[in-house]
Amino acid sequence: MRVPVRNMAGETVDEVDLRDDVFGIEPNTAVMHQAVVRQQANARVGTHSTKTRSDVAGGGAKPWRQKGTGRARQGSIRSPQWTGGGVAHGPLPRSYAQRMNRKMRRLALRSALSVKAGANQLVVMDALRMEQPRTKEMTALLDRLSVGESVLIILAERDANVERSARNLAKVKTIVPSSLSVRDLLTYDYLLADRATMAMVQDWLGEAS
Repeated sequence: MRVPVRNMAGETVDEVDLRDDVFGIEPNTAVMHQAVVRQQANARVGTHSTKTRSDVAGGGAKPWRQKGTGRARQGSIRSPQWTGGGVAHGPLPRSYAQRMNRKMRRLALRSALSVKAGANQLVVMDALRMEQPRTKEMTALLDRLSVGESVLIILAERDANVERSARNLAKVKTIVPSSLSVRDLLTYDYLLADRATMAMVQDWLGEAS
């Protein structure tokens, strides 16, 4: 798959070959869905907690005798039907973590990248550099590239100037290849990266690697 390479002025200056085994596969929507659900589940803290009748203070004495009062028998004022009593079958702290094997994780990423490439929502730049952090410059660059305002930028390595330039843009996110996720790829409309970063992603996700 050949994709045009753009410069900082938004002009096409070259073309680059992208590997079909990374950017040209038939997207597996089921695996992509599983990857997104896993990521959302793993983000949950799971610290929710309730007290059962054994955890609530008090309630040791029987509120009234078993028989002869005309009222329903009760053994404790901390049983679930009482106000201030314990909770029956309430949530307790637990882990929501889900596992997904490496082969499936890589397939999900390749599928999401192929979706972006197939929809022409992938922009490759010759180089992505900024002399100083300026939000206005980042906004102007995105306008020149005609990518709208929802953009995921992949950097080969952390770049403070680029990251700070994008920080105040609500729908722009910068990441490094190791942080690439299916959720981000599907959340943002466009994917933006330079030629060197694309080479890293292909070497990482290619079938031979």
